[in-house]
Amino acid sequence: MPDFIYADNAATSFPKPEPVYQFMSSFFRERAFSPGRASYDAALETEQLVYETRRLLTEFFGGNEVDRLTFCYNASDALNMLIFGLVNKGDHVVTSMLEHNSVLRPLHHRRAAGEIEVTHVPADGHGYLDPDDVERAFRKNTRVVILNHVSNVTGTVQPITEVGRRCRKSGVLFVVDASQSAGTIPIDMSAMCIDALAFTGHKGLMGPSGIGGICSLTGVDIRPTRFGGTGINSMDRSHIDAFPYRLECGTLNVLGVAGLNAGLKWIRSEGLERIHANEMQLWHLLKAGLEQLDGVVSYCTDWTGPRTAVLSMNLAGWLPADLGMVLDVDHGIAVRTGLQCAPLVHEQIGTIASKGTVRFSLGPFNTPEQVGTILSALREVAS
Repeated sequence: MPDFIYADNAATSFPKPEPVYQFMSSFFRERAFSPGRASYDAALETEQLVYETRRLLTEFFGGNEVDRLTFCYNASDALNMLIFGLVNKGDHVVTSMLEHNSVLRPLHHRRAAGEIEVTHVPADGHGYLDPDDVERAFRKNTRVVILNHVSNVTGTVQPITEVGRRCRKSGVLFVVDASQSAGTIPIDMSAMCIDALAFTGHKGLMGPSGIGGICSLTGVDIRPTRFGGTGINSMDRSHIDAFPYRLECGTLNVLGVAGLNAGLKWIRSEGLERIHANEMQLWHLLKAGLEQLDGVVSYCTDWTGPRTAVLSMNLAGWLPADLGMVLDVDHGIAVRTGLQCAPLVHEQIGTIASKGTVRFSLGPFNTPEQVGTILSALREVAS
């Protein structure tokens, strides 16, 4: 697809680095055995790859124990496990208006069932949370604060460290949704006072879909919510209590783990800061070009705070879905339109009536020439 411009990396990164494709193919053909179930050499090699990937991810996130890195399907799966495994009946949870439905829906489910209380803290007009507002929402029964690190609609990076310090001071657990930040900007759980981190592999970590996980600090007691085969202590009717098996049920997605392994090594070889800096150069190029077009409104782009290469905009006279279709069909440009699974953000920025926004999310394989083509297409549509 030589003429295809992909600008939807916040949904899933594409393309993947060539080493990821190559390693996944060779691994699937030669070493995709079931880990932890057998003692023959090939299975032990697979188990070693799984352990190495746990270690790499733990180091990458600034965790403090390799066995506290548990694999899940994706960030939504991980967040469900944390919301049901950390929050008790009668607890209060603080979250924000910036959250994805991966947080909003399980919290709503538990609140609608009469099990918990939930407070949603609003962001300011630039798309950032005030850590003091989060702290002011604390109650005597506040158990957990759950926040996304980066908004998938505005790209704004939240003051996680400042929030984490307030949580730690008050004895409140701090859970971070790193769906949009893992592999995009640095994360240090220890320095940021993050107790548990949910991540997915198919976005910034440059892996495939179907793999994600939880990185939690030692001592954070997460109840298991699923039970079943682990290949360990098979005579025991109870599920394994020790991490990482405590939260893992059944055979792991070893092909996904292999892809994560290769993606992490690619990020390390390229340099996380350099990748992000290049993406932000493209974001500034796109922003500057949009400012020259009549009828364009962009959201939360007028502040110089930390952010990722996500830009949401609308064009006067166009519904987002219609504009996205024209960009795709007439110009070969793939973007995300609508509410991006984060409805409360759109309440905040005033885009519910317009049925959301057109979101551009740039990745490591986009180019200045592609941004120029995007701007030319929008100029043609606007005229």
